[in-house]
Amino acid sequence: MARVRVVAHAARHLTTERPNKFLHGSNVYPFEAVGRHFLQIPGPTNVPDRVLRAIDNPTIDHRGPQFAALGHEVLDGCRHVFRTDGPVVIYPSSGTGAWEAALVNTLSPGDRVLAFETGHFATLWRAMAERLGLEVDWVEGDWRHGVDPDKVAAVLRSDPSIAAVMVVHNETSTGVTSRVPEIREAIDAAGSDALLLVDTISSLGSIDYRHDEWGVDVTVGCSQKGLMLPAGLGFNAVSEKALAASERARLPRSYWDWKPIIEANQAGFWPYTSATNLLYGLREALAMLREEGLPAVFARHRRHAAATRCAVEAWGLEVLCADPREHSAALTAVLLPESHDADELRRVILERFDMSLGAGLGKLRGRVFRIGHLGAFNDLMLAGTLCGVEMGLQIAGVPARRGGVDAALALLEAEPADEEPARPAVAERIRRAAAEPAA
Repeated sequence: MARVRVVAHAARHLTTERPNKFLHGSNVYPFEAVGRHFLQIPGPTNVPDRVLRAIDNPTIDHRGPQFAALGHEVLDGCRHVFRTDGPVVIYPSSGTGAWEAALVNTLSPGDRVLAFETGHFATLWRAMAERLGLEVDWVEGDWRHGVDPDKVAAVLRSDPSIAAVMVVHNETSTGVTSRVPEIREAIDAAGSDALLLVDTISSLGSIDYRHDEWGVDVTVGCSQKGLMLPAGLGFNAVSEKALAASERARLPRSYWDWKPIIEANQAGFWPYTSATNLLYGLREALAMLREEGLPAVFARHRRHAAATRCAVEAWGLEVLCADPREHSAALTAVLLPESHDADELRRVILERFDMSLGAGLGKLRGRVFRIGHLGAFNDLMLAGTLCGVEMGLQIAGVPARRGGVDAALALLEAEPADEEPARPAVAERIRRAAAEPAA
């Protein structure tokens, strides 16, 4: 009981300035929300109970044999998820740290790198590269398309000095997924020896990705999205070519240096105090992905993304991603009419339904909201999410039709193998929604 009273007291303390009349009507705990919060941002994602219980284990000696067994297990599991036979370096860090590790281990001051303006996070990675002393060839974009493989080839043919190509696989700010295999083909077709560095922060464990098969040199990842963990672990999957480049690279590095980490990993250890409890959680998350099977995981994410886009179409709104080949399976960014503020819609939905949606970032601030449908997520969770969005659109006065949830359910009601036969039913429900006047 003491623990319950502390939690309730904390909730009261945090909300007394502005109690929510819709969520905090209980006479017992008047300022504590009822039910479970819907965290539908595109990361951090919901942490499954299995993972939470694993993290809750007692910390062990990070130099002992029990830890070595844990270390080998998570390193093997990471290779499976990255689809690589090479080393995967695990850092106690955010994805931003893993970005920096990819750059400082492979490049030297003044090296030229090619990067593309696909969204907010591509822009941030470019800024980091410039601060580290790299020269960035920046290809501007409209934040609605992924990296154009033809432009990759054209730039590399015109400038053979480029040492690396930086690509954000799934741009979390826009819901656009770049076509990495085609980018690899473009690099090869240009006869370039440039390294391919790919950010999979919001695609790893959610969208099909193959480090070895696609010829990626460094893959950057993190823990708090498709891997279903709290933030705190960063990853670099590393090719033989990247390892060779690291021997020549002259950007300053110490903490991020791959070499001592890979050496210590041979025995299951790290050259510093490890984030033991996050590694417990990682082991459990990797087990969950193996149990479901990566093909099934990716199919589930594609299905939920398709159902979400059905809902958006039925509402009469626009998906931000302009190329159907690049629709993200991890999130959907929805563009609102210019006269409406997406942040106000998010506020209404949070206060009325205790659901968090992703904000528009950078130049998209106030223009879009983002629905995360990745990680530990199922059909009923998506249906509830879309219900909250549909009700919020009506309450906020956004000119959107009803019927989006109904259109999404037509797809979700079908067995996964029967999605294509369900398309006529989906189209009919969208047609019915289009016949209704917008709010």
